[in-house]
Amino acid sequence: MKIVKNTLVLALAVLVCCVGMSDEVKTKKMHATTLGYVPKYGPGFEHFDYVNPNAPKGGTMRFAVIGGYDTFNPYTAKGDFAAGLSAGGNLYETLMTTAEDDIQSQYGLIAESLEVAEDLSFAIFHLRPEARFSDGTPITAEDVKFSFHTLVDHGHPRYAHYYKNVVNAIVLGPHSIKFEFDGPPNRELPQIVGQVAVFSKAYWEDREFEKTTLDPPVSSGPYKISSFEAGRYVVLERDKDYWGEHLPVNVGTNNFDVLRYDYYLDAEVAVEAFKSGEYDIRLENSSLKWATAYDFPALHEGLVKKELLRHERPTGMQAFIFNIRKTKFQDPRVRRALAYCFDFEWSNEKLFYGQYTRTTSYFENSDMASRGLISEEEYDILIPYKDQLPEEVFTQEYTLPTTDGSGNIRENLRKAVMLLEEAGWTVKDNKLTHEESGEVMEIEFLLGSPGFERIITPFIENLNRVGITASIRTVEQSHYVHRRNNERDFDMLVHVFPQSLSPGNEQRSDWGSEAADQTATDNHIGIKNPVVDEIIEKIVAATTREELIVVCRALDRVLLWNHYVIPAWHINSFRFLWWDKFGRPETRPVYTTGASTWWYDEAKAKQNGLAN
Repeated sequence: MKIVKNTLVLALAVLVCCVGMSDEVKTKKMHATTLGYVPKYGPGFEHFDYVNPNAPKGGTMRFAVIGGYDTFNPYTAKGDFAAGLSAGGNLYETLMTTAEDDIQSQYGLIAESLEVAEDLSFAIFHLRPEARFSDGTPITAEDVKFSFHTLVDHGHPRYAHYYKNVVNAIVLGPHSIKFEFDGPPNRELPQIVGQVAVFSKAYWEDREFEKTTLDPPVSSGPYKISSFEAGRYVVLERDKDYWGEHLPVNVGTNNFDVLRYDYYLDAEVAVEAFKSGEYDIRLENSSLKWATAYDFPALHEGLVKKELLRHERPTGMQAFIFNIRKTKFQDPRVRRALAYCFDFEWSNEKLFYGQYTRTTSYFENSDMASRGLISEEEYDILIPYKDQLPEEVFTQEYTLPTTDGSGNIRENLRKAVMLLEEAGWTVKDNKLTHEESGEVMEIEFLLGSPGFERIITPFIENLNRVGITASIRTVEQSHYVHRRNNERDFDMLVHVFPQSLSPGNEQRSDWGSEAADQTATDNHIGIKNPVVDEIIEKIVAATTREELIVVCRALDRVLLWNHYVIPAWHINSFRFLWWDKFGRPETRPVYTTGASTWWYDEAKAKQNGLAN
């Protein structure tokens, strides 16, 4: 998440309610912050445009989850947490919240308003006096301070990176808290502290936050855990005494009395369970299943709806990623060579039913994506590092190897062999071997589910043709996460690096050198590149949105031309199915499915024979 600084003129000036003084620094009091230019919703708005403010409450919505869970704490690196519990979701509230049609802005939730110093050295959040935890106790500034320090000191390592420049949290009163910042002036910081999930200090201060737990916690959100069976299901019930039901940011949402999450160990079983009516909505990630698995009577009878919902959110980078901690992957020519062995065009036609577009940017489907030759503005950013960067950054448009889709990729394999030979690898006794070390090139693709096996198998066949011994290892999901996040024990795997419309501090966890040596960060690749580190800091310190876009494009070029991944593919739509027993607002938010605003339509459910 990234908040774009613009000398507090573009986004924050329009939010001004009053101007005050705090520690002799002028502040602006506001109802919202934004990452873009201005927030969509001004002071005094009654509800978001994409909701039905008169949506009825009641009924149940049922979901399917693949895998299992062993904890109700979604904020640590230990264990697999149950669905529906994370911040901004059902169980925990944050100081601010985001509109689904304005994801660059945040609006007051637990915090009624905030003040931001004009020199961006601090922000003060004023809490709603009526805010309560699920046990009825008030939410205070002490709880917010406790929550912040707990996340940084005992939570998932990503929080230490994310809140790196937040140096202090000071309680000013029962309902006011001040966060102090260091480093260059950065309007990102008021917004990222607005994302702090708020826990009950009284509940957690005598418990070990790092440990997994199946004790339903005291919560701050609209739902409470009502029943569960570890690893099989968890049921959330709407809190009838929820303090924030009538806030403008909540009107028309949280409409279901019950949210039920059932767990399945096998994705195929989950598909059949949906078709049998065991759960209500499904977001399909498999092109194969979307094309072939849903030819069933309920769809033809109109009882199930199946739609592609176009969206405008960044798709990020899904890719085959290298663990460059391994000696065999440290030469970029080797990584580039392996990209020539993957035949996307054949895969898209034969395996994906033509549903995908090849990804060519870490910021795909956004204006941060680099395109064409380097621009003058990007050149100015990168030229000081010319001796540390691949020459192609400055001279070529980044492109990926292509084929005619026939499956005959002899020419691409020839180019792969040439690159491998340049890097010191030749075929001896039918095995690709390094001339100096004698290491044989063996690659294991680590998977957490079998879904990608059919995609990687043809890739492996091409790798074998250049002398590489490759295999697939599919393990149980928790084992996969442990090997990927904690042990860093893999050669290659398939991973998605998501992006927001305003990248920022989270880039440190994705690509930063410090994160490469830490467990549970998102730098699974193991990148330790001083140029990348410096450009990330330029992103964090960007002073206008225009500058942010240019610096992100510069980072994109550096990452692409270092060939840290083999880019995969993306689709700019949600593949969505649901049983037709719900009401929906007329307007759908452009960044999400909008399911958070649906409601149980009892008349429709009875008419279709689908009543709860």
